[in-house]
Amino acid sequence: MHKIVYLSLGSNLGDPAANLNAAIAGLRALGDVAAVSSFYETEPIELAAQPWFLNCVIKVDTEKMPKQLMSGILDLEKEMGRRRQHQQKKGPRIIDIDILLFGNSIIETKGLTIPHPEMHQRRFVLEPLAEIAPEVRHPVFKRTVRELRDALPPGQAVRRISTT
Repeated sequence: MHKIVYLSLGSNLGDPAANLNAAIAGLRALGDVAAVSSFYETEPIELAAQPWFLNCVIKVDTEKMPKQLMSGILDLEKEMGRRRQHQQKKGPRIIDIDILLFGNSIIETKGLTIPHPEMHQRRFVLEPLAEIAPEVRHPVFKRTVRELRDALPPGQAVRRISTT
């Protein structure tokens, strides 16, 4: 059974653009990468004393179940050098991949919450997501991605820097 999944990718260590491109290539093993947003330079939130991030969102058509997909994502992050146990929360990272939406599924288990519980508050997620999926509805809030983005308060600097 195919599901359309949206993933958020971010990096602010090493060569962030190369890291995002490597992650996108690695994610092709988990499904068909059907769309990739532009890359956006984004201001760190909460922990400001770190380099700015480069973020994007991708659309993946996958046959994986949510836990299988999450497992594959964690393996890819590890392969790319991410060490979660040594990482400061919201701190610098070589790669960060989050499942934003998994079809219309609402999942709440230990270690996996879909839709991503903070996506509706994050301009660095909603801006690239609105670029490739403006009319997709959030299964909990029943609002489109564009509506969620437009409802954000000012702040959270996000600048489109390149198209892929």
